Amino acid sequence: MLIAVFKLLKGLALLSVGIAVHLLANEDLIKEAQAWVDFLRIDPRNHYLNLLIVRLTSVDPHKLRELSLGTFIYSILFFTEGVGLALGKRWAEFLTIVSTAGLIPFEVLVLYHHPTFTRAFLLVVNIAVLVYLIRELRRLTAIKHAERFTET
Repeated sequence: MLIAVFKLLKGLALLSVGIAVHLLANEDLIKEAQAWVDFLRIDPRNHYLNLLIVRLTSVDPHKLRELSLGTFIYSILFFTEGVGLALGKRWAEFLTIVSTAGLIPFEVLVLYHHPTFTRAFLLVVNIAVLVYLIRELRRLTAIKHAERFTET
């Protein structure tokens, strides 16, 4: 159940990001950033602010729409896994195993090139979830086989 809640929270977070990115795709990013700078009363000579503005000038609406679409797709995947796991569906366990295992090589690669504590922690959590789900799936499969064997 804890994994189901975790997947649902990830789905909700990605849905929020997807909505925000989608809304930003239709806005002038520089003007939007300036409005936030004014609202938050950030010094316009701030080094990090200037780096952000440089990056915003290289982002076009098409890239933002692609990012938004990808975020929505992952959100749907996480919601599907979370709901399926919460309902105790076997297909959700398989889906979660496949989706988690499929992303681990990419997480390792990103961690190798850009190591951070957060990335390392999330990688460990995903590996722990994967190991748990595989063990649980094997345990439940063994129980079902044992029940079938005793019925006959």
